[in-house]
Parts: sequence; C-alpha cells; structure tokens
Amino acid sequence: MTTEELETLLEGAEETDSLEFKTAMNWDKLALAKDILAMANIQDGGQIVFGIEDETNKRIGMSDEQIATFNSDQMKDQIGEYADPRVLFRKEVVSDLDGLKFVVVTVSPFDEFPVICKKDGPDLQRGTIYYRSKAQKPQSARVSNYTDMRDIIEVAVVRRMQRLQKLGLVAKPEAGYDFQGELGGL
Repeated sequence: MTTEELETLLEGAEETDSLEFKTAMNWDKLALAKDILAMANIQDGGQIVFGIEDETNKRIGMSDEQIATFNSDQMKDQIGEYADPRVLFRKEVVSDLDGLKFVVVTVSPFDEFPVICKKDGPDLQRGTIYYRSKAQKPQSARVSNYTDMRDIIEVAVVRRMQRLQKLGLVAKPEAGYDFQGELGGL
C-alpha cells in the first residue's frame, strides 16, 4: 500500500463492514482475533488500520516500538490457533503525508469455506462463525440472523462452483421429465 492509497482510504472514512480502525497499540492476538476471523467471512475481506483514535477517527499514528510488535510470522501463527480453515492476511507499515506511521492489516476473504473459530478465548467461542454485517453497525460479532448466514453461504457456494469449474467440472442442466410422452397424446 502506498501513501496515496492510505490517504484515499482514510480521507473522510468511517468504519464499515470491511474497514476497522484501531487506536495505536501493541499486537494483541486476544483483542484482534475476532476482527480478523470476521473480516475473513465477508465477501471481499477487509482492512484494519492501527493508529486511528477510536472515538474521533483522528490520526495519531503508531510508535516504532508498537510497530515492532506486529511480527507477521508470529501474527499468522497466533491467529492460526483460532481459525479453521486458515485465514490469509498481510501486514504493511505505511506513512501518511504528515509522516505518521500506521499498520494496515489486510484480511483476505475465505477461499472456499467460511472460517470457524476453533478455540475458545476471552471474547471468542469455539464453533462460532464471526462476521461483520452490512445491516448493523460495523462490528465483529457472531452470526446471529439468517440474513448474515445466507450471505456467507451464498459466497461459499459461488466460490465452490468457481473452483469446480476451474477443475473442468461443470453441472449440465438435464432435460425435464417428458410428461407429454408418457401421456401418449391423450
């Protein structure tokens, strides 16, 4: 991500289902696992930007000491303890035009099957699917209604179909039952 892309992302932005702001902080798997799992379950994934004040969306940036705690390999190992199947994400450190540094974690959407939490934690429950609903205020939460579950299932079905098509497996429509032929012209 370039400085210009960061500026475009942050300029007048508010949190959405695919964009989360976090204050300047050290990496904390327990505080961030639910957000990462939830973003993996939305159609296009999402981004978490660290260094934005929670209440006002004011840019405060991150210190070099805080940035150093965001070790990509360690982050992936720790989130992997909670995710089934695995979640793909990447971490970038980007400066804005004023020189403030931000950590941006970009979470990829699930590949073929929704991500389920596989381990209990302080704010996590084993066997739960977390999601960021478009119909509610932006937050990472358990799937709690049929609309959100339907969205996740529809994305999963389309992705599965696409994968099977890449393998050369295409469902062909079959001809319907010939009722006229059975009736014999009656």
